Amino acid sequence: MKFWIFFFFTAILLGCNQRSNQNPHILIVTSFGDIEAELFPKQAPKTVAAFLSFIDSGYYNNSSFYRVLLQEGFSTDANTGLIQGGIWKTTDAQHPFVGGIEHEPTTISRLSHTSGTLSLARLSPGTGNTEFFICIGDQTQFDEVENNDPGYAAFGTVVNGMDIVRKIQLQKQQKQEFLDKVIIQKIKRL
Repeated sequence: MKFWIFFFFTAILLGCNQRSNQNPHILIVTSFGDIEAELFPKQAPKTVAAFLSFIDSGYYNNSSFYRVLLQEGFSTDANTGLIQGGIWKTTDAQHPFVGGIEHEPTTISRLSHTSGTLSLARLSPGTGNTEFFICIGDQTQFDEVENNDPGYAAFGTVVNGMDIVRKIQLQKQQKQEFLDKVIIQKIKRL
C-alpha cells in the first residue's frame, strides 16, 4: 500500500514538473553558455519546421554567432540590438529548405520582435535558410520594414539564457562582425 501511495505522489510531482505547453524547446550550446528557446510552430509552422530540420540534420554543429547589430547611438548598450548566427551561405542542395524558406511575416504569425525573439535572417522575403538572429531589447522595426517590405519571420523566444545572449553581444566587433566568432557547439531539441 505504501508503495502505491509513493508511486502515485511521485507520478503527480513528475507530471507537475513537465512543461505546461507542448511547444518544442531547443538548447543553443555555445562557448559562452547555453541559451534555451521555445519555438512557435502554430504561429510560424514553415519556419519552425525548417529550423528543426536544420537542427536534426546537425547543420548547426560547430557553427557560430558571427554578427552583431547594435542599436544606432547605443553602441555599448547591452539592452538593444541583435546577434546573428548560423551557417553563412548554406549551399547543400540536398536539404529541402536551402533554396529558401517561405516567408511567414509577423502580420500573419502575430509574433513580434520583442526582446529574446528568434527570427529568420534573410536578404529578401523567401530567401532565409540557416541564418537566424536573437533580438536584444524590443526590435519591433523588424516586424514590418519600410517600402512594403513584410519584415522578418519571428518564430521563437529565449526562455533561459538572455544573460548569455548579452555576453555574446558585448564581444569585440568591427563593422558588425565579431573579431572572434562565438562558437555554437550544437543546437539540440529538449
